[in-house]
Amino acid sequence: MADFPPRDVEATQALLESGGYVADRALATTVHLALAMGRPLLLEGEPGTGKTEIAKVLAAQLPRRLVRLQCHDGMDLASAAYEWNHARQLMAIRLSEAGGEADRAALENGLYDRRFLEPRPLLQALEGSPALLLIDELDRADEPFEAFLLEVLADFQITVPELGTIRAETPPVVVITSNRTREVHDAIRRRCLYHWVDYPDAARERAILARRAPEVPAALSAQVVAFAQALRDGDAFFKPPGVAETVDWARALTALDRRDLEPAAAEATLGVLLKYQDDIARLRGAELARRVEEAREAAP
Repeated sequence: MADFPPRDVEATQALLESGGYVADRALATTVHLALAMGRPLLLEGEPGTGKTEIAKVLAAQLPRRLVRLQCHDGMDLASAAYEWNHARQLMAIRLSEAGGEADRAALENGLYDRRFLEPRPLLQALEGSPALLLIDELDRADEPFEAFLLEVLADFQITVPELGTIRAETPPVVVITSNRTREVHDAIRRRCLYHWVDYPDAARERAILARRAPEVPAALSAQVVAFAQALRDGDAFFKPPGVAETVDWARALTALDRRDLEPAAAEATLGVLLKYQDDIARLRGAELARRVEEAREAAP
């Protein structure tokens, strides 16, 4: 079992790599400090840069139970932390009345027994075996929800008015991601260690591809990475390819028995790499052939 926390930055980097995540030293340092200091980790960056993957790899390698809270518009306390099971409460009242219990005060007090409380991801992460809590895409949640998170992030506890405070015996590792569609509040940032996750450089992206898709021929891997890196570099595509799309494209071309990047196969599979028709349309025909040739020349 891996040490917790890892003894140093090198051990943290090795831990991530053992799970298939190739991190640069700056990211490994921030992750190490978050684990060593028991602080939440806030990761921001463009979609597809591997923020969520870090949480998954850490959970698998530490190991810890992964509890994921996928944020969305309109998310409330009931879907994020807990809710009372009203159907079971009503059934308990009817059973008590059918059994002849007439003490209404006792009945009402019993309605907020722990057995009627349904834990959602935040509460699940505080209870039971040590967990890794992934709060994914916090920028999609409404701002008022962040105020509720403060108690969880600062003290690893949730206060249920009818029951009292529920505190984690073993604080979860917390990873928060944001695609920065809006700014996360300063109060959340102060409680976290922060790192901006950028697209990897070509060498690191080739290393990632080698770890996650070892079946891809080396020449094809280098050409695919060079092609994807060029798309991210100043062309202002609506949605440049993320690392996951690069890996998927290399796998798709390999599945078609390609050992080098070729215009015909590239055009037939562009939907694996790009997800918007306008972006794909920009790369048809002669433009795609030119970029394929440039990628083949740029590949080491």
